[in-house]
Order: sequence, then C-alpha cells, then structure tokens
Amino acid sequence: MITRGRGRHRRVPERRFGYQRVLRHGTRRGHGSAAGRTAEPDTALLTRPRLASDVLVHEPIEKGAPWVVQRGAQQYIRVGSDLVRLLHTMDGARDHAGLVDTLGPPWTERDVERAVRNLHRMRLLEDGTPRRRSSTWFKFVPPLTLQFTMLKPERLLRAATPLLRSVANRFGAVLAVCAALGGLLALALQAPVLRSALGKPLPLSFLMVLGVASLVTTALHEMGHGAVLTYHGGRPSRMGVMLFYMTPAFFCDVSDGWRLPRKEQRVHVALAGIVTQMVIAGSAAIAALIAGADGTGGAWDAVLVFAVSTYVTGTLNLLPFVKLDGYIALMTHLDVPHLRDRAMTDARRFLARVLFGGRYERELPSVRWSVPFGLACMVFPLYLIGLASSLWLDLLQGMGVIGAAVVLTGISYLLYRAWTGGRKIVQEARGGGAHTGRIVTAGVLTAAAVTAALTLVQVPYKITAGFVRDGERTTLVLSEAADRDSVTPGTHVTLIRRGMVTRSPVGTAVVADGSAGEARKGTAPLSAFIPVREAGALPVPAYRVGLETPAGPDDPDAGAEGSAGSAGSAGSAGKRTAAERATDGARAGMAQVPVGDRPLGSWLYLTYIAPALR
Repeated sequence: MITRGRGRHRRVPERRFGYQRVLRHGTRRGHGSAAGRTAEPDTALLTRPRLASDVLVHEPIEKGAPWVVQRGAQQYIRVGSDLVRLLHTMDGARDHAGLVDTLGPPWTERDVERAVRNLHRMRLLEDGTPRRRSSTWFKFVPPLTLQFTMLKPERLLRAATPLLRSVANRFGAVLAVCAALGGLLALALQAPVLRSALGKPLPLSFLMVLGVASLVTTALHEMGHGAVLTYHGGRPSRMGVMLFYMTPAFFCDVSDGWRLPRKEQRVHVALAGIVTQMVIAGSAAIAALIAGADGTGGAWDAVLVFAVSTYVTGTLNLLPFVKLDGYIALMTHLDVPHLRDRAMTDARRFLARVLFGGRYERELPSVRWSVPFGLACMVFPLYLIGLASSLWLDLLQGMGVIGAAVVLTGISYLLYRAWTGGRKIVQEARGGGAHTGRIVTAGVLTAAAVTAALTLVQVPYKITAGFVRDGERTTLVLSEAADRDSVTPGTHVTLIRRGMVTRSPVGTAVVADGSAGEARKGTAPLSAFIPVREAGALPVPAYRVGLETPAGPDDPDAGAEGSAGSAGSAGSAGKRTAAERATDGARAGMAQVPVGDRPLGSWLYLTYIAPALR
C-alpha cells in the first residue's frame, strides 16, 4: 500500500503569494477540536517571525516544478516564489517593516501581516508553543491501519536506480503488459485445474510458503513505489509493515512525490506497485501453465492460488474509495488535494440537507460527482471491515475465545466508525442552520427504524464448526467459543470441503442421540478449522459431538478432504483420486449447523459478541 498524506484540507485565506496546502499526514482533526486549534501565539515572536525548527523549504526539483515547504515528516505545502522570498527572509531579526524593506515590491506591511498570520495558522512559524514530536516508528491511520516503520529505503533505492533506468522504457512497458495479460490468458486456459486448486486444502508447508510469497510480493509492490519515486528524483522516507483492516501488509511512504513537477510522474509513482504486482501474478500463472499444474494439490497448484490472490489484491488496490493506490492515482491525476476527505464532506452535507434541511456550501463545486463519490468513500471502509471480519470469522472463532475477541474488537471499531460518521452528519446539519426539532425528529425515526430491524428482521443462524472422520466414526468438532447449547440431538449438519478459496458440500449428518450427542472436551485436528492437509499432526482444543451419517457421502470423491465417513464409504476407496489416497492423517473438513432463524439483533449478538464471552 502506497502511503501518502492524510487529514483535513484547509483552505488558505490568502492566495496572492501562492499558498496551497497540498499534503498533510497524521491524525484527522475535527472542526473545533482542541487538537485542531493553534495555541495562543507569542506576540513578540510573531512580530519578528522566523521559521519553526521542523520546517524546511525545498527548491524545485527541475525547471517548472513548484517550491515546496515541508513541516515535520509528512506535511507538504506548495508555495509561490514570492512567498519563498518571504520565508527565506524570516530570520527572527527583522520586524514586519524590515521584511518589507528587504523584499521590496509587491510586498507591503499589510501583506506581511496577513502572510504571518496564515503561516502561523499552518504552524510554520516559531511561536513559543511546544512542538509535539510524532513517533517515527509507529503510526495509527484511521479508520483501521497500524504502521510500523522498519527502514529508511532512500540509499537502497538510489543504488538500484541504474537497474530501473534499464527497464523504464517502451520495451519494459510492453514486457510488463504481456506478462500481466498473458497471466490472465494462462489462468483461462487452466480453468478446470484452477477450480480444483482453489477448492482443495494445501499442505501446511505450501500454505506457509504461500504466505511468505505474498508478503514478499507486497514488499516488492512497495519497493516499486519507492523505486519509481527515486527514478523521478524524489526521496521515499520510510518503509515498514502494517495491519491494514486486520490484514498484514507492507507500506512505503512516498509523500515526497508531491515535490515532483508533473502530475504524470506522481501517477506513475502511485501505480508502480500495482504494475509490479500484476507482473508477478502473470509470471506465476504462466509458470504454472508451462509446468503443468494438475489440480491435485501439488506445488504448482499452490502457485495458481498465489497468482489468483495476487491478481485480486492488485485489482482491489485500484479501487479509489479508500486511500490505496487507485485513489492516490485519481487524486494526483485530477490534482485535487484531499479529494476523498472533501468529497465525503460534500456527501455528509448532502445527507444533512436531505435529512435535516439547511443550507450548505460545496467543498468541490467543480467536481460534479463529488457527492456519489463521497458516499461511496463513506460506506466502503465499513464494507471492508465487515468483509474482513466475515472472511476471518470462521478461522478466528476456530481459535477459541482469543480469536472471538479479535472479531469483537473489529466489529466494535466498525460500529464506532459508523457512530462517528453519523455524528459528523449531525454537526454539518447544525452548522448549516438545520432546525433542532427536525434533527431530533429524524434521529428518533432513525433509532426506531434500527430498533424495528433488529427486532423484526429474521436471519438464518448457522454455527460454523468442523468435522473429523476416524475410521467408521464421524465427529462434529466445536471450538471453545462456539454455541454448543444450540447443537442438540437430531440437528442436521452439512459437511463441507473447504479449499483455499472455494467451498463445496460433500455430505450430511445429524447430531447423534443419547450420550453420543453430548459435547465432550478434547482435541481436534487443525484441518477441521483451516484448509490444511496435516490433520492429525496439529491438534487444537475443541469439543466433540457424535454424528450419525448416511450410508455414504453425497460426493464419493470427498476422501481426505472431509468425507462424512461411514461403514458404507469403505467400498468407495477405489473411487478416490491419487491425491486423496495420498493424504496423510485423519480426514477432516468444515461443518455448518443450521439451528433456525433469529432476530437480527439476536443474530448479531450470538455471532459476534457471545463467542468472546463464552
């Protein structure tokens, strides 16, 4: 993930001398918050102004490029040449009249006074207030990203510049396009094998290699951003690892890209990582086609899974609704600073006008699509958090109470962000002059609608578990966080083959009667909860419940991937594929236990809150 500045765009009142806030990196600040207000200035210091200690003035990289003022590590401001003359003259020895004498026309004392006031508002001048140093190794970026800096990549990437110059040409571009599109063609030619590979569990060793390969690809993705920035004359400031919506990844801070003179260069920097990722994905798919992946769960099938996952993550990176590469490229192409934040402001004001009335000004009046774009930007992070929670829900809850607590934390943060978004809409309504009575009425109606939905809407409630077949006996296995009380004798169970990406039902069973259907604490193979092959060698704590199975599974080829198992299945051994016969350890898979409908509120509690409390 490319990392750029974040935060709220602030209009600079005086444009005569070329002020333009371009970039701000750090925690977002709300209107009127204590963090957003500058402390009372020291009048004596502002009478004879000088730049703050953490402010640098960067000369243009080349002819036609802007002057850029940098405050701290990741805040950049484009300025005009007249303002640069003023900044260079501010040494703390001259008062306003002395600055005018030094600068000459077109500067006047009134101009200097306004400039000083605006520069102080942007915290570029020494004013006697303490400067809070932000951490250089850790940052929290809303809504749900934790960044840990590991290295300063400037020297490393400068050393690699000659190599980059050798491929940064038309031939290199054609080669990259051929690799990316050729990989898609290779996947299409291997469609049957690909479906099989995505639907089978992998050996644990392959799964670990796949994880390492994905991390290396992400690191190369970030190196691509930094390398292209270095190629164009910029300086990447830091690289490291992060948790992005609860998913591990790398990042590269290329905020210095705002110093580049042409927006095309900045677009190249933004898209460099995705291009790198697509080339890697295409190369892997072509290699699997040449090597002859056969869909039996071998090493080349793992390469196919890697190629698909890399293509998917690269495509997601193009989406402009969160601050990923696609958004940075769009913002840079339009040359609209803080496009997303300002579009969301327009969207909130649109919602405030519809719900509460009032009058509002557009932040982006020249961008006709700012309201729908802002609405999408408001909703999409919530969707991402919910999607991450649903994708990881089965695996995390299989880890017991600890995993369930992680899920609950993510959901709680999602609700917090939704609450914060609603509060901002109300703040916009109050600022736009909406009547208090209408705000209260709309709030009451919204609360009533939410309450009605939580009470009246019925949702199918399913318990996700696993199953294990040991010889002739099939057992349902439940994690320590599972709702064991709802699993009663006679309850139907669907047995599922869980692959790396896809799932398919392979059989059915019912919870046994009598003592066999009682939950007994013990252990279960890890493959009952995650798609790995080494089933019996990796036991985890679990509760076991006996199952009664029909004469044979719905899919006679289920075999080692999780057949229901029974006396009647013994004769089907000859129908298994070579890979199924070669699978070592107990046969296991995923199970779903439908236990009826629940009101939406009860379903949310049982699914996301109760597991962490059991």
